[in-house]
Amino acid sequence: MSDRRYFGTDGVRGLVGKYPITPKFVMELGYAAGKVMAARGTKKVLIGKDTRISGYMLESALEAGFSAAGVDVGLLGPMPTPGIAYLTKTFRAEAGIVISASHNPFYDNGIKFFSQSGEKLPDAVELAIEAELDKEMGCVDSSELGKATRIDDAAGRYIEFCKAQFPSDLSLNGMKIVVDCANGATYHIAPKVFRELGAEVIELASSPNGTNINDGCGATSMDMISTAVVEHKADLGIALDGDGDRLMMVDHTGYVIDGDEAIFIIASHELQAGRMRGGVVGTLMSNMGLELALADLGVPFARSKVGDRYVMEMLLKNGWKLGAENSGHIINLNHTSTGDGIVAALNVLTAVCQSGKTLNELRGGMTMLPQVLVNVRFEGDTDPLAADTVAASVNQVNEKLAGRGRVLLRKSGTEPLIRVMVEGPELEEVTALANEIADAVKKAC
Repeated sequence: MSDRRYFGTDGVRGLVGKYPITPKFVMELGYAAGKVMAARGTKKVLIGKDTRISGYMLESALEAGFSAAGVDVGLLGPMPTPGIAYLTKTFRAEAGIVISASHNPFYDNGIKFFSQSGEKLPDAVELAIEAELDKEMGCVDSSELGKATRIDDAAGRYIEFCKAQFPSDLSLNGMKIVVDCANGATYHIAPKVFRELGAEVIELASSPNGTNINDGCGATSMDMISTAVVEHKADLGIALDGDGDRLMMVDHTGYVIDGDEAIFIIASHELQAGRMRGGVVGTLMSNMGLELALADLGVPFARSKVGDRYVMEMLLKNGWKLGAENSGHIINLNHTSTGDGIVAALNVLTAVCQSGKTLNELRGGMTMLPQVLVNVRFEGDTDPLAADTVAASVNQVNEKLAGRGRVLLRKSGTEPLIRVMVEGPELEEVTALANEIADAVKKAC
């Protein structure tokens, strides 16, 4: 990804009003993408967005760019990222475009693309779009301009797709579920899915106003839903992020279940049902407890770089079906082509219903190891990770852990930070060891 100027691991993203998230650039991006899409086949794309106030502006800019390139646009309105990926396939569109900055605050936004197969765009296509951006923007003849239409039943189509991922012989009748929509793209979808499957649903953060997306709610802020589950005596809680591709859950005690524990529950249930094929892909940040628990079940485990894009790449390479990030991106290729928070929740609920166990009991099969993360800020062109003193500190910690834990150092992809992560059996020990390495990093900055 280093040779890209605009596309990161998850499309083009930034602060609204600052390059490249400006109306002018986004229009040019739509035109460049449209030229590439038009040359590849069907001249039709879908555009969906989350609930950020800037989504209207960026949607109009993209629409203008695609129209100038001679590409028809189907406007989906507010729609979860995985819903846009699904509808891109069903409408046989050349691409699906998502206007969202996922779990970020409202003042950020971004543009990401899905291919006709509902997967992230191949590298070659992203590079072709970047090359087209170097050229001057033009406009096709008036008779060839793309048309824009509003797809009014998009939400209903996706709701039915989600419900179809839950076994038809099961029901959520008698179950009380708290659903936190993060004031994001699932606000008009997720509560209906679980309610129509029979659950009593208590809604949280389902009233977006353009600026309250991810604001103290959703998968990145779990205190509110943990409290609500206990207060309402609910069976469990489901928290989604702003664009609906992340899932975090809460059991009836208020305990937070992250992507590692959720994928363990899904994998162990698939194994018990005789449907498990291959292994599970995690990331460098996945808890060692997941690796150990899967090993006890005889399920292979592999780690990719951080990012659901890389999880998907390793799944396809290995021919496996299940992967996850601990942050809540959960991919089950038996059901979807990308991470889908609602579908992942339904996969966990399938395990709950078919096993007759509570979520609390199902998570008991895996023990999370204490994991401590320390961020160290650095400036300039220095590379603390290249320092001999840092390497020596890491080696000393590895010797102290002696195979009982892990050490991971990596640069943040969005901030000038070195992330120092240490995990092991005892919280006090790993905290001290993480600070020991962080001190060495600070001295090398």
